[in-house]
Amino acid sequence: MDRAMSSPDSSTLRLRRRRLRKLAMRFLPPIAGFALLIGLWFLLTQKSESFPTPASTWASAVELFSDPFYRKGPNDQGVGWNLLGSLQRVGLGFGLAALVGIPLGFVIGRFELLHRMTSPIISLLRPVSPLAWLPIGLLVFKSANPAAIWTLFICSIWPMVINTAAGVQRIPQDYMNVARVLQLSEWKIFTTILLPATLPHVLTGVRLAVSTAWLVIVAAEMLTGGVGIGFWVWDEWNNLNVNHILIAIVVIGAVGMALEYALMSLARALSYSDTPS
Repeated sequence: MDRAMSSPDSSTLRLRRRRLRKLAMRFLPPIAGFALLIGLWFLLTQKSESFPTPASTWASAVELFSDPFYRKGPNDQGVGWNLLGSLQRVGLGFGLAALVGIPLGFVIGRFELLHRMTSPIISLLRPVSPLAWLPIGLLVFKSANPAAIWTLFICSIWPMVINTAAGVQRIPQDYMNVARVLQLSEWKIFTTILLPATLPHVLTGVRLAVSTAWLVIVAAEMLTGGVGIGFWVWDEWNNLNVNHILIAIVVIGAVGMALEYALMSLARALSYSDTPS
């Protein structure tokens, strides 16, 4: 009798221990990794006079983020304004690339003739560094901000075109044969067959495009100037403020990680919504 009464308590205890162990394995290793990184940073900067220590960088970060949206002139603005400026450029360049690249990928994947026509062009242009397109943007738009957005457009479009087209081409031919027998229109084929089947490929292209755009924006803003996190990093280097450069590296990485996580969450939500209940 006592053994029967104690068994539910023991099973609940084991379940709690399992959950705690899973929670610990999820959070403790990243914390330990960051602690190791900061410890190595601390040891390597003890005798350095030029490279800042973790303590001095933390103090600069506290001071910097106490007022991230100050304005003291066109070239002296808080890190918050610079970050928002970069995000705005990335949003415009990436959004324009999505409007062009995703439909273009569907068309290229759907029609073999267009695929054969565009494949060598894409293979030729895709390996070109995005910054090589920046002078073309400056020549055409006569302004730094549109040229930076043009550069982001170019670097973002290729992952979406290639992944979307690959997703369309991997659809089983039986699906298309059924659509031909039922005499479905192109719009009906797109909405009922192509889009649901290729959605994971499209989202993969979107994730790659956002990551690439966020990488390129820093270098583009270093060259074009204006308000932006890349220009801010270069300006702090000219001021020999290495503390702020290290803070900018962490901020850039954190924003990139947040964008990646948001798109992964969107991909999971859409995949769950497509799953039959």
